[in-house]
Amino acid sequence: MAAPAPATTGDLLRVDPLELRFPFELKKQISCSMQLSNHTDDYIAFKVKTTSPKKYSVRPNTGVVLPRSTCDVVVTMQAQREAPPDMQCKDKFLVQSVVAPAGITVKDVTGDMFTKESGYKMEEVKLRVTYVAPPQPPSPVPEESEEGSPPRASESENGDGPSGGFTRALRERIEPQDKSTEAGALVSKLTEEKNSAIQQNHRLRQELDLVRQEISKRRGGGFSFIVVIIVALIGAILGYLMKS
Repeated sequence: MAAPAPATTGDLLRVDPLELRFPFELKKQISCSMQLSNHTDDYIAFKVKTTSPKKYSVRPNTGVVLPRSTCDVVVTMQAQREAPPDMQCKDKFLVQSVVAPAGITVKDVTGDMFTKESGYKMEEVKLRVTYVAPPQPPSPVPEESEEGSPPRASESENGDGPSGGFTRALRERIEPQDKSTEAGALVSKLTEEKNSAIQQNHRLRQELDLVRQEISKRRGGGFSFIVVIIVALIGAILGYLMKS
């Protein structure tokens, strides 16, 4: 990539740079700037012209550079729909400058001041336009080769990678522990159910004894039909619990 053209030093204004470089991108406005430096003790009026006024916007396109001061000019290229052949640009810019009366303001600058008939001392500096490629985003980090890459998670889990032996040994230890834990929990649950059944059986026996005592107290020693049914039901329940 060629280096930007150096600034030019005239008697009136120094223009930097002499080449406007636009990072060309389709359908996007692009701007670049140039600096006008006044190293004299005079007021310098300037005007910026271009061969393609519809394509570029210049701000400011006219102005005054005070003695021993500078002025920045921004040039904006409108969004382009097509790229030029071979990215070559023939557009040109021209910076005209004249010695103006002391105390002049931007409102006082007119186009007639930049003609040969005006009688002002005038200088002209030509600038060319160059399109350059836009800055490229940083490239992603390259992936490691298969030889140097770490084993995949699936390989490690299945025991196919370098750490497969350790994984298998760890799994063989953990799985019996898990099974013994499940068996212990099942035994505890069955024990609790057995104890509950024994307690319920004990309560039913106590109720049956109470019923028998009540029956023995009745006169005549006879059994009512309801009492017989109750005794039969309690006996059936006790038999079912004893079987289970």
